[in-house]
Amino acid sequence: MNPQKPYYAVIFTSLRTPGDEGYAQMAEEMETLARKQPGFLDVESARDDVGITVSYWESLEAIANWKAQLDHKQAQKQGRLQWYSWYKVRVCRVEREYEFNTIES
Repeated sequence: MNPQKPYYAVIFTSLRTPGDEGYAQMAEEMETLARKQPGFLDVESARDDVGITVSYWESLEAIANWKAQLDHKQAQKQGRLQWYSWYKVRVCRVEREYEFNTIES
């Protein structure tokens, strides 16, 4: 990913409830759907004790549209009722980035 700056990052940090209860399938569906949204750039995710998913967007408008997308709204509701014991969302403007990579030569 090498988008034109500035762009935006939505950082979703969460603690899950025990068990899957359909979570993995919904997470996959939401990523597939997000990738189809205008203004979507990319997503990165990691989960151990705390889950962190960072999605990248071209604009605040694209983020607002994703938040309001009906299937995503339903997943958000199910998340509050069933999958998360806690979460926090942060929206950040990315003005610069740098990378270190020994994998590619």
